Amino acid sequence: MATSGQVLGTWILIAFYATAVLYFVIKGALRVKSMSDYALGSVNFSAYSVALSLAAAMTSAATFVINPGLIANYGISGVLSFGVFFPLATVVSLAVLTKSFRKYGQSVSAVSLASWMGSRYNSKSYSLFIAFLSFLLLTFIVLILVALTKVFANALNANEVITLAIIVAFVFGYMMFGGANSMVYTNTIQAIVMIVVAAILIFSGVHHLKDGFGAFFEKLGGIDPALVKPTNPKSPLFRDFYEIIFAQIVIGIAVVCQPHIITKSLLLKRESDVNKFLITTTAVEILFFSVVVAGLWARMEFPDLTIEGKPLVNDSIIPAYVVKVFSNGIFATLVGLLIILGLISAGMSTLEGLIQSISSSVNNDIVKPIWGAKRGVSDTKYLAINRLIIAALAVVSFFMARDQLLHPKLSVAILAQNGVYAYFSIIFVPILMGIFVKEVPSWIPFMSSIVAALTHFSVYYLLPFIHTRYSVSFGLFDTYIQGTVRNPAIAASSAIVVSVLAGFGALLVVHLLKNKN
Repeated sequence: MATSGQVLGTWILIAFYATAVLYFVIKGALRVKSMSDYALGSVNFSAYSVALSLAAAMTSAATFVINPGLIANYGISGVLSFGVFFPLATVVSLAVLTKSFRKYGQSVSAVSLASWMGSRYNSKSYSLFIAFLSFLLLTFIVLILVALTKVFANALNANEVITLAIIVAFVFGYMMFGGANSMVYTNTIQAIVMIVVAAILIFSGVHHLKDGFGAFFEKLGGIDPALVKPTNPKSPLFRDFYEIIFAQIVIGIAVVCQPHIITKSLLLKRESDVNKFLITTTAVEILFFSVVVAGLWARMEFPDLTIEGKPLVNDSIIPAYVVKVFSNGIFATLVGLLIILGLISAGMSTLEGLIQSISSSVNNDIVKPIWGAKRGVSDTKYLAINRLIIAALAVVSFFMARDQLLHPKLSVAILAQNGVYAYFSIIFVPILMGIFVKEVPSWIPFMSSIVAALTHFSVYYLLPFIHTRYSVSFGLFDTYIQGTVRNPAIAASSAIVVSVLAGFGALLVVHLLKNKN
């Protein structure tokens, strides 16, 4: 339970944060005259502002709240997975893919990932297909809403469902107006706060290392020996090195293909800014990904993962840790409030990016070609339609998040990973081919997308059903398809590998036949 001082301080913090956000939203909204302004902005932002905006957008509440909770549950194996192999693959992929994507994106004036795909492959139907896929990203919105709700509810001793409703109304409400112009401003401030908070969380438990790493691991192993092993067979996510290393590297490479990440480079107006943008983003992201070690500190504070006799669910561990550790004295309380602001920033930054990118894609790539093109709709009308789209997303997101709060499994991360991982596994090969291969028949990336979709959902849903219902063995995969909680990274990494083989295999055959003739 938060103290009365923490509750009062949090309310003051909320008032300050809301005022600052609304100021930048109004400032940005005044410059929004068209959907292009909403999607890409009409302001000449510096490379560092865009880099901080991307770092904030890439680092969601999953990195600051959800993933450290999983590390508290499963230990060092989770640190290796989420804190080492996934980040390394992600930053390398970001550097490789961003430059080429930006060059082509600017040349065709793309405002969304779907429009980039449609222009690259000269296919309106493929653009429409990618736009509909963006609804899978609603699962990520749900994750962030759940994490924010946990943070606010813990800090205010408030009802979770009511808290969720207020968050949805506020964030989706202001995102109807500001778009990219206001988002870069807010994301930059959020990233600066997150940098400070990341450092605080990383160092908040260093006192556990006063007797050295050996003594710390001994204490951690005393709680549960599995916590200090590189693999954790009892976990549903970190059972072996295939899950911890291979699957996370594949996912880390492909995760950059999310629209609120890869399209961020289109905000840069000058080619000379790209390297500054990438170096800044990479440095900040490495710091942010390191926050997962806070999960180890939290496990030391809650050895049996209970508080006041009640079990802590995964997504409540870090909020409870912050409230407990930063509650003794005025200074500690103020630091705790700063951390709460950082956790809020981590969630809000990515949430804003997702709302902006999904609504822009639905408007530009679904509504416009299907409905607007036949009616000669003006840009002003599209802005009004965009607000209706955001309102609809708000309603759907609220009920999905409410279900996760009232009926949790292991973590909302499983739902989010299943949706998001499916999304970028489906679009990974088309983006790869679009960037690095000059001539590609449009049927090949489309076929790759279908193969990836079928593989992902078959591995996650169909194989477990057949295995359980008919006792059919799938060899090494039996380990990953058992139980009620399954690892979406297995399904997604399998989908990516199979679609790469299918897509580039088909491309090779086409080129061989072409050369033969």
